[in-house]
Amino acid sequence: MPDPAAGDDGPVAVLVRDYLQHMSVERGLSANTLAAYRRDLRRYESFLVSRGADDAARITRHDVSAFAQAVVSGEDGFSRLSPRSAARTIVAVRGLHRFWALEGVTDGDPARDVHPPMTGQRLPKAIPVAEVVRILEAVDVGTPSGQRDRALLEFLYSTGARISEAVGLDVDDVSVSDALEGPAVVRLTGKGSKERLVPVGSFAARAVDAYLVQGRPALAAKGKGSPALFLNTRGGRLSRQSAWSILKTATERAGVTREVSPHTLRHSFATHLLEGGADVRVVQELLGHASVTTTQVYTLVTADTLREVYAAAHPRARA
Repeated sequence: MPDPAAGDDGPVAVLVRDYLQHMSVERGLSANTLAAYRRDLRRYESFLVSRGADDAARITRHDVSAFAQAVVSGEDGFSRLSPRSAARTIVAVRGLHRFWALEGVTDGDPARDVHPPMTGQRLPKAIPVAEVVRILEAVDVGTPSGQRDRALLEFLYSTGARISEAVGLDVDDVSVSDALEGPAVVRLTGKGSKERLVPVGSFAARAVDAYLVQGRPALAAKGKGSPALFLNTRGGRLSRQSAWSILKTATERAGVTREVSPHTLRHSFATHLLEGGADVRVVQELLGHASVTTTQVYTLVTADTLREVYAAAHPRARA
């Protein structure tokens, strides 16, 4: 099977590198997002070369449409992609051609009318408040690492932070101890290095404060002075994998049998806010979504809940 990351030095490959440089510098994409773009566009390069279309000016709508079909069928020699992954790939290709047209590399945009394959809408998974509480309270806070674990899980649910945002925090990014200055807040750095301020609820603020006063100093004594908020047992920054393991252990102790990931807490945070009456645009800001459209998928979850309650409670909801 060919390697989509191999690339070459043909004309299209050079132009793709220019585009990726633009996306990195001008758009500030995260390293993970940029790597996904690079992988998808190098597959596109390979496909074009195989069709003798290694010239941006000669690429047609038919070439782009054929590629859209190839990523789903695998007929280009690479792995078949799911509709969702194929959609991501075609979005990358459309962005590339739009950039070329705007920069005058090509006279037109052959990808303009090529659309990603339809994907089934995957609703975010959320768990009931009662199960969240059971998971949070299942952590034994009798040790420094236990205090860290409780602080981390309370923080994730209280702020809706991505796991990468939480483990990337430094102590100076969070203010939880001075009640006179108002509610606790944290500065989170999301995708594209965009910063946002998010309130920290009282339960999470107390857990983080207790960890900073008692647990963290004990963990920090084993390291070399890391500024990280959440430390591992060697005094270094806690990894994403370790954070996931902490949640998994707490979930098992709580007797919650459904699959729960750090992102589940983020989904639950958003869903519970909307069910409590929060405005979708406020939730958008808290989650760090660039578009409210991304956040609105959570309103479908709460609408489903409303329908279930209605069906169960209204005397004439069912025949």
